[in-house]
Amino acid sequence: MDALKQRNSNSIQEQIAENKRSKKSLLITEKTIPLFLLFCAAISVLTTIGIIFTLLRESFTFFSDVSIIDFFTGMHWSPWTGKFGVFPLISGTLLVTFIAACVALPLGVASAIFLSEYAGENTRKIIKPVLEVLAGIPTVVYGYFALTFVTPILMKLVPGIEIFNALSAGIVVGIMIVPMVASLSEDAMSAVPKSLREGALALGATRLETTTKVVIPAALSGIIASIVLALSRAIGETMIVTIAAGASPNLTFNPAESIQTLTAFIVQGATGDTTYGSTIYYSIYAVGITLFIFTFIMNLISQYVSRKFREDY
Repeated sequence: MDALKQRNSNSIQEQIAENKRSKKSLLITEKTIPLFLLFCAAISVLTTIGIIFTLLRESFTFFSDVSIIDFFTGMHWSPWTGKFGVFPLISGTLLVTFIAACVALPLGVASAIFLSEYAGENTRKIIKPVLEVLAGIPTVVYGYFALTFVTPILMKLVPGIEIFNALSAGIVVGIMIVPMVASLSEDAMSAVPKSLREGALALGATRLETTTKVVIPAALSGIIASIVLALSRAIGETMIVTIAAGASPNLTFNPAESIQTLTAFIVQGATGDTTYGSTIYYSIYAVGITLFIFTFIMNLISQYVSRKFREDY
């Protein structure tokens, strides 16, 4: 009997010791995980700071040789002949972005409305994944699709269009960002409470009226934010415009002509016969900081719009 009591006492002591060890291990984990998460967040912040520092440092070197006023107001971009007016690159970027917006906005928002308000569950399960496959296609594939498929069609439809043109590149960039607009807009519409739809339908509104007068206004902040983010993506697109739009920094708003964008020049400058430490080399960073300013402003606009039109339910 005494032996049994002794064994029970030992077993309880072992369980208490085991519980203490488990608790100690749990406390160590609880203290370690936040430090690991902080380390991951710090890496992201430091990477961003490092990129901005590199861009600014090299850009300052460039602007010590070239006037910043001539850079942003010059109408001729020909670095190999000493002309560093970036305006033709900016106009080419904005032209491609405008064409992409004309393609992506109606297609993306219409797809989002269909998926959110009209499609059945089975239809939605098929269409949405297929639509999102577009987002997984490499942009270099999009570029050759623009050059070898879209451009020949355009050459039959648009007289005088060049082989390398802004129209083809803009259309395909627009196709590329359709999934972003559609998916994010559909998420915003799906987040609108069903009670708002049911209330509108109970008052006699049709489904179209419910969609246009209730759902879209309620989800407007999310829809606009998705559009702005998609346009930021279009501004920074590289491979499609490099392959399909050409490398001619013309100051033109004719989509049938060859143009060059900010990103396309960065590729050209980085892969050509550019000498390290030359003014042309540093101009890559000056163009890069210009592109960064554009995308940064777009992100600020997106955040402002999201806060301005946010609806709380």
